[in-house]
Amino acid sequence: MRSAGSSTAQSEERHADTPPDGGAPTGGLALELLVHGVGGTTPQEMLNDPRTERVTGDGTAAVYRRARDVDAEERPEEYADRPIPEAYSWANLTSGNSARALWLLLLPFMVVNLAHWTRPAATGRATLVRSHGVLVRLVALSLTVLLVAAACQVALDLVAWQCAGTPRCSEGRDWLGFLAAGPGEPGGWWSQPGRRLALAALVPAALTVLLWWLSHRTWSAYESQPPWREPVPQNTPRRGAAETSAGSTERVDGGAGTRTGSETPALCLPGFWYGRRHVARLRAAHTAAGFLTVAGALVAATTRFDRASGGDAVLEALGWGLGAVVVAGATAVLYVVCGRGRKEREPDDTLDSTAVRLLPGAAALVLALSVVHAAWSRPGWVSDGKLPGDATFGVLALLQGALVALLAVLGLLLHRTRRVPRTALAGLAAAAVAMLGCGLGGVLSGGVTQWAADWLGGSIAGPPTVLTWQAAAIPVLLGALLALLCAAALRLRRRADRLAEKVHQNYPEAVRDTSRSRRIGGAIARAGLTDAAPLLVGFVASVTPLLGAVAVAGSWFTGEVPGAAANGAPDVLDGFADTVQALGSYLIGLAFLLFLTWGRRAYRDQSARRTIGILWDVGTFWPRAAHPFAPPCYAERAVPDLVWRMATWPRQHAGRRLVISGHSQGSVLAAAAVWQLDPVTRRHVALLTYGSPLERLYGRWFPAYFGPSPLGSLHQDVVCWRNLWRLTDPIGGPVRLPRVTDRPEVDRGPLRDPLAYGRTPRQPLPAPILGHSDYQADPAFDQERDGLLDRLRGSGLPAQSGPER
Repeated sequence: MRSAGSSTAQSEERHADTPPDGGAPTGGLALELLVHGVGGTTPQEMLNDPRTERVTGDGTAAVYRRARDVDAEERPEEYADRPIPEAYSWANLTSGNSARALWLLLLPFMVVNLAHWTRPAATGRATLVRSHGVLVRLVALSLTVLLVAAACQVALDLVAWQCAGTPRCSEGRDWLGFLAAGPGEPGGWWSQPGRRLALAALVPAALTVLLWWLSHRTWSAYESQPPWREPVPQNTPRRGAAETSAGSTERVDGGAGTRTGSETPALCLPGFWYGRRHVARLRAAHTAAGFLTVAGALVAATTRFDRASGGDAVLEALGWGLGAVVVAGATAVLYVVCGRGRKEREPDDTLDSTAVRLLPGAAALVLALSVVHAAWSRPGWVSDGKLPGDATFGVLALLQGALVALLAVLGLLLHRTRRVPRTALAGLAAAAVAMLGCGLGGVLSGGVTQWAADWLGGSIAGPPTVLTWQAAAIPVLLGALLALLCAAALRLRRRADRLAEKVHQNYPEAVRDTSRSRRIGGAIARAGLTDAAPLLVGFVASVTPLLGAVAVAGSWFTGEVPGAAANGAPDVLDGFADTVQALGSYLIGLAFLLFLTWGRRAYRDQSARRTIGILWDVGTFWPRAAHPFAPPCYAERAVPDLVWRMATWPRQHAGRRLVISGHSQGSVLAAAAVWQLDPVTRRHVALLTYGSPLERLYGRWFPAYFGPSPLGSLHQDVVCWRNLWRLTDPIGGPVRLPRVTDRPEVDRGPLRDPLAYGRTPRQPLPAPILGHSDYQADPAFDQERDGLLDRLRGSGLPAQSGPER
């Protein structure tokens, strides 16, 4: 898909430096900086030239020019009538590396991280905003515990405890031979249950280490870019602190510009795209939580045996002591997670050495002691049934439900303080997104346990009962969702038919063609489905906790799986319970296998790898504010890249102008970068967006950061901004900002799509319906780009003194 481009051939014939009044050219060199959208367009496609060269950057993200434009600054007379085209390519930040396909397994973490940013806009409610952040971080922490607990369930309970302790299961599995005891035989050194558990604990511990390593490595590779700082003359005192995203009336200085008032956009803050301290604290806390979860599982198993058997009193006392230490460690983790949020007033490059180093190290030591304690000889200990902790997953489900309910209450309170039009779900977006993250976490954890239980066979007790109940709820949810989608399809068909009756009216010179009208009307109707996304998300998020509550209650009150619990009930109910249990077990295991299969396919197939990358283009735009194990934020690399390019290029010579041209997700990156510029540089930068989700998606789902107030502030800060959109575009849309005096409206559209209704002398073949792609094919693109450069003409920016930053 061609998501950004420049009409280079056509622009060579234009005279962008001719003033509107017909006077002599007064502007200097002009630069058109292109930023592609989702999917990743190549520099060759963006520049419409197969010969391109990298002028700055690396293999991950870089700025490219056509080969003949590399030394354009040395030949300014050749570019007096056209801008120098440049392309910023950031596709490899989200796709291209086969190892990134494994990030699919981190999807629940990514979704819950989005919940932090979907909070409603609020004014003067800093306490509620901070409480909102704390609740989301607690939900994120519960997901880490859930994932590690699922690994413990598979490695400790299903494999080491149940299968290795059951001869019928361990027979024929050579890899379990050294752990299992044969019928009537004492077995080897590893056959004692405690030693089997101690060895199996290495699996969830290794998973925790892997998550820590991925988070640390991706931070260094993607998010460790220092933000642009405006050069400050020596002996010039700083004039104040920047305001936080919670809202204040302090002055903003430094790289984000200087402004006063309570409406400073959060994305202007110098430290918004650099949160090393916060991510490091969360990484340490979640790593410690993973180690403590494994230690708790070991201590719970050994303590139950020591207490019930009347065995060694010393071992029992040590077990209780270790349990107390685990609780103390969990308290410390909660303190670190809840104690401090993001600091955005300035780049926070410091580290809390106590939390970052001591907390995970101490938790690892507790785990090591728990392993030694579990491996101590306990003659007469025989594994039977399931490990203690069957209720852990039910408690986690209830805890997550309570946290999401509190998020919903806070969201409503925040939304009432400042009702932003078109806000998704009227303030409940954060709660809905958090619930989706919890649901995905439940599917992933339940899927891996169910798949492992099926693989080990039916000779063991199986996974916890609550997971079977949760799996049985999946067919019910899918059935309700299918009914909703069928109703939406019927409405879509009716709307497409209504549009088909009128679409030819936009082409007065054309003769009506019924089939052509239906295709165009269908494209417009399908594009409108994006606006119904909040309804779908809200439906799933509201049904999921209800079914989850039924699953937890059913497992606790009956202690049996749904099929067994329904025995003796009417035949219809009994058959329904058996059906949803079997189907749910199949579906949840299939979901886990699909994750693995999709990841394996992406490893071997470049096109699939690119498709997966599109998912992260949207989901990983935001910094890791709630979950440190989420996939990395590519904007923390891309935004500083764009800011540095825009800030340094105009300063080399007076009169230089720059238009940053962003398509789709590239328009969001462009807006975020412009927000980070100082006010002087902003006066020499114009913004051109097309196919942009700035208001349609980001403004509705993230109103605190892209709502009408922040976007209106951006409109006032830049000299000129134009936005192109189509009715057939399922992603882009109008920005919907009121017109500012002495400035043209931001939006131009809807543009006609297709450009021609039928066959014409200039279009002997039917023109394609472009939808979200090829905006540069519309004549409006060149007109608006040249118009923006015209408005920038005449503003002189002195060359920066001293070496370039």
